[in-house]
Amino acid sequence: MSDLSPEEQWRVEHARMHAKHRGHEAMHAEMVLILIATLVVAQLLLVQWKQRHPRSYNMVTLFQMWVVPLYFTVKLHWWRFLVIWILFSAVTAFVTFRATRKPLVQTTPRLVYKWFLLIYKISYATGIVGYMAVMFTLFGLNLLFKIKPEDAMDFGISLLFYGLYYGVLERDFAEMCADYMASTIGFYSESGMPTKHLSDSVCAVCGQQIFVDVSEEGIIENTYRLSCNHVFHEFCIRGWCIVGKKQTCPYCKEKVDLKRMFSNPWERPHVMYGQLLDWLRYLVAWQPVIIGLVQGINYVLGLE
Repeated sequence: MSDLSPEEQWRVEHARMHAKHRGHEAMHAEMVLILIATLVVAQLLLVQWKQRHPRSYNMVTLFQMWVVPLYFTVKLHWWRFLVIWILFSAVTAFVTFRATRKPLVQTTPRLVYKWFLLIYKISYATGIVGYMAVMFTLFGLNLLFKIKPEDAMDFGISLLFYGLYYGVLERDFAEMCADYMASTIGFYSESGMPTKHLSDSVCAVCGQQIFVDVSEEGIIENTYRLSCNHVFHEFCIRGWCIVGKKQTCPYCKEKVDLKRMFSNPWERPHVMYGQLLDWLRYLVAWQPVIIGLVQGINYVLGLE
């Protein structure tokens, strides 16, 4: 085996695996049925858990998304990912700490939304570049730059993973911080009854004064008016709706029409990207757990 090339070694190992499992078709069919049944049952349980106890479901999901990749990173010695994970965790922990303090510092909401909106945009750009790199490799365009297909594919998949993983993670942290800050400011509560009256010139997300009229063009940011006639800072309402995953007015809880608020065609992909990240949360957080459960059932039943 040592005299063979890596490709020839892979072929020999592949042939050995087929020879080992030849005649085990019934066992393989049983394993497939166990996998399908476990996936269906787990999905039903997760849906019920999310509907009945959304707070605990979101917290456990967030914890798993934060810790599960760390386990594989240390096990597989992905030190680059570990360094980025530590930096992201340190800054996010500081921002989360600021967002959960009472009384809330006036500058904290803007800091929180700017940080998570920055990570959201970086993850969006990273995911797009990774996707393009994968597609270029599939079409053979990497050969124009004399890049090996395996290197180009590894580069594209790595960027795609970084973008999607940190995009999912920051949205969940942002949602948690948004709930804490909005309830602390007093214009928003989970019961739907605000504890403070909202002035026409105050943003319900950050509690700060609004100086730019809706009809005026702001130097740094504009002012948005929702269909319920409540007005907000541009960065605040973007952070609340896109990053914080809220689709209701922070004050009266009337549903926000995202298509109307972000009428620019170039802004709509951000909304669709956020919806994609919500769907990927299941794969990142719960898929490894379900696969591990299937492996445990197969081990108990003596299936290989």
